[in-house]
Amino acid sequence: MFNLNSITVKNFMSIGNATQAINFNRNDLTLVLGENLDLGGDDSGARNGTGKTTIINALSYALYGVALTNIKRDNLINKTNGKNMLVTLEFEKNGKKYRIERGRKPNVLKFYVDEQEQEADDNAQGDSRETQAEINRLLEMSHEMFKHIVALNTYTEPFLSLKSNDQRAIVEQLLGITLLSEKAETLREKVKDTKDQAKEEEFRIKGVESANQHIKDQIESLKRRSKMWEDKKDEDIQKLQKAIADLGDVDIDKELEQHSFLADYNEKKNKIDSSQSWIDSLNRDNDKQDKLIEKLDKEIKDLKEHKCYACGQDLHDNKQEEIIKSKEDQKQEAVQHVVDNNTQLQEHKKVIDDIGELGPVINTFYSNSDEAYNHRTTLTTLQNELTNKEAEENNYSEQINELEENGIQEISFEELERLNNIREHQEFLYKLLTSKDSFVRKRIIEQNLAFLNQRLTYYLNKIGLPHKVVFQNDLSIEITELGRDLDFDNLSRGERNRLILSLSWAFRDVWENLYQPINLLFIDELVDSGMDSSGVESSLAVLKKIARERSKSIWLISHRDELAGRVNNVLTVTKENGFTSYNTDVSTN
Repeated sequence: MFNLNSITVKNFMSIGNATQAINFNRNDLTLVLGENLDLGGDDSGARNGTGKTTIINALSYALYGVALTNIKRDNLINKTNGKNMLVTLEFEKNGKKYRIERGRKPNVLKFYVDEQEQEADDNAQGDSRETQAEINRLLEMSHEMFKHIVALNTYTEPFLSLKSNDQRAIVEQLLGITLLSEKAETLREKVKDTKDQAKEEEFRIKGVESANQHIKDQIESLKRRSKMWEDKKDEDIQKLQKAIADLGDVDIDKELEQHSFLADYNEKKNKIDSSQSWIDSLNRDNDKQDKLIEKLDKEIKDLKEHKCYACGQDLHDNKQEEIIKSKEDQKQEAVQHVVDNNTQLQEHKKVIDDIGELGPVINTFYSNSDEAYNHRTTLTTLQNELTNKEAEENNYSEQINELEENGIQEISFEELERLNNIREHQEFLYKLLTSKDSFVRKRIIEQNLAFLNQRLTYYLNKIGLPHKVVFQNDLSIEITELGRDLDFDNLSRGERNRLILSLSWAFRDVWENLYQPINLLFIDELVDSGMDSSGVESSLAVLKKIARERSKSIWLISHRDELAGRVNNVLTVTKENGFTSYNTDVSTN
């Protein structure tokens, strides 16, 4: 049983230098109302900012060193006084009394067990990791879990609004998956006479398991490399075999003869192409000269008739003879040019006629004769490469065999079982839960998930929410109404608050069933907004039943004055002159 007894607060947030204290040793439902005298103290607008939530912020700070939200530690110090902030929390667990004193300016973290202060290193910042780790082991509860099952508030993002991975982390912690090894360690420590031997044996086994896993990882890595090496060898062999087969099909003597024919063929083709190019050029030039001769004949004819060939006017005899002479010279030159062209045409045609038909193109395996002459050398080289490649050995095989035969150590649990027979089942779970897929882990989830769904259904019925909400085996959550799938945001504000409360209570039942009962529960303003009178009444009925039947100290922080008539106890939080105070005794109606 984890029993939070009392908390005292000084210079923390709105609380000033006058120490304020609250006794949590109650088995009932207490309504926490605010009265802000600085705002008039009446019912209109004078309930906010009084310091009600400061109670659970102080509780969170005492246990974890942080507030419920992301308030910087130095901003938790009262702004007016600016120093000597101190929160003291007293609690009990399994018959032992504990006290935490935590503060800033100066920085303080003291931890007492049965009035004996525990020594700690690294206490310079009032935030010793060693001391905090010991507190966490006693709590067995993360800060996130604390906000969902002990200090339920409107500042914390609702569970169903979290990302799926964050939801899964909380549910796994709740169901005992992530903390199972710590629980097993705690169970083993209860065996006083065998504590040291069991721990030593456990560390030895863990060391061997870790070494074995390391060896297995090495073996798997070597096997992957070995397969890649074998695949590459096979691929190279196939390429070499194909290349050798392709070269083996080549008649190299015929190939060389074909290259000789191809050289002669290309030489003749080049001559034909060159001559044909000249023939085409000469024919084009003859056409040009013929047109020039025809033009000159016409112009000479006109000139002989004393007509200008350009404008058609009469010409004088001396000018006529001069122009005719020029035109006849041009004509003679063009005629001679044609004669010369025809001579060249005959020469080029003779070249083509002498060569004759070329025949079909010669096909060869190699692109040039040099490659063909190197054929036998290339074939021999490839055959040698194939022989060498086939003879290569896989160096990974020997390493794999050596690690498989001699690397993995045999693990014996006999000594550990002898020392921990009473907790055999817990130790067995501890050893098996090295894998998330182990049957033990799945079995734990199935059993505890069924209990969680059963308690959640119970509270949903009690609080009057008609929706069906079920955690699936993959730890996701399904919300339905009359067969329709819904999201959390489909619900109204009041429906969401009912579901938040039901989830918190169900989480708490699972937690207490797996870990330890805890006496304290805070609910901060969740019944204030969006909740109709039926929801409020149903919520109060559940809270009263929990307080009465389970001996819980439940504190309901609210702005609703009308709730005072529905509870037996009321704690008034008063703010006056900028400072918060709590009345020493909870008033009883």
